[in-house]
Amino acid sequence: MKIGITCYPTYGGSGVVATELGKELAVRGHDVHFISYAMPHRLTHFFKNVYYHEVETSSYPLFEQQLYGLSLTSKMLEVMEYENLDLIHVHYAIPHAISAYLTKQVLKQNNSDVKIITTLHGTDITLVGLEPSFLPLVKFSIENSDGVTAVSRFLKEKTLTNYNINKEIEVIYNFIDTDLYKPDEKKRQQLRKNYVVNDEKILIHTSNFRPVKRVCDTIKILSLVKKHLSAKLILIGDGPDRSDCERLVRDLKLNDDVLFLGKQDGLEELLTMGDVFIMPSQSESFGLSALEAMACGLPVVSSSVGGLPELVKHNETGFIAEFGDVNRMAKYTLDLLTNERKYKKFSENARKRAVTVFDKKLIVPKYLEYYEKILGNRD
Repeated sequence: MKIGITCYPTYGGSGVVATELGKELAVRGHDVHFISYAMPHRLTHFFKNVYYHEVETSSYPLFEQQLYGLSLTSKMLEVMEYENLDLIHVHYAIPHAISAYLTKQVLKQNNSDVKIITTLHGTDITLVGLEPSFLPLVKFSIENSDGVTAVSRFLKEKTLTNYNINKEIEVIYNFIDTDLYKPDEKKRQQLRKNYVVNDEKILIHTSNFRPVKRVCDTIKILSLVKKHLSAKLILIGDGPDRSDCERLVRDLKLNDDVLFLGKQDGLEELLTMGDVFIMPSQSESFGLSALEAMACGLPVVSSSVGGLPELVKHNETGFIAEFGDVNRMAKYTLDLLTNERKYKKFSENARKRAVTVFDKKLIVPKYLEYYEKILGNRD
């Protein structure tokens, strides 16, 4: 197949999943054409069968805002004309699904066609898409896609309910390369020497530091944990809430115990040195970063929102608590860190669940099967 993929080329989960999917499809012999305003950050080196098409936006003085959606449509049409794609798979509804729909309509005028598949990832449905200015367009673009997938059952139900959509939505979970993300005791010990002394424990959190991630809660959890044992918190990522987090660290006098590493590649190595992964999000449609941690053998302590209960098995691979309940999350964290036997079992369970349920070898074929299903619906 010749497959076009459009995603946001950032550190966010939707861009990561789209890029990793494209790479895996290319390995299986398909031609993959990424169409975006920048090179996806997971495309770090040359991949056979992978092509990149940059969307250039106009800077004409008349336009106060860049017309990315229309520029994306034009680029999709251009790639279709010269590459003859079988389908375009867009990740994140806004504005990608609308651009794909416009592309499809223009092609129909030219007696050509392309199948459009939209994958919903989270805030495009639960937050941004619900704004009055976007809701009708999001609903329209979903209903007029040839195929729609969601990354969790939670997100599927939210979409059907919030937008009153009568549309079949396929649930295909996010996936992980468990050969890359895996426990590594040698790397663990090497890295820990740079951050902790003796038997200090390490809590880890990775995110884009947006308000919905509630990163400040991870700092409050650390302050409660430190009343009982020696521990540090490593925060990976950056975003609008970082300054608030830094102020809270100073207020709680945790300057030496909270480490801000900023945006980092090589998460598979950094995660191996942690003991517990903390995810106190207010909303989380799946929780890809938690899955990455689980694959590295880290139990997860998270909120019980969204799709997280589909990923984290309470009292098995970690613990889930009510959103905002930092006291209970701290209690769960201490329970794991002070019970060696329980910790080892949870660590093994987390790794096993990542391998047996969410490995790329299991999930990517589901996308291929769905592609074949949609392409089989051609007139």
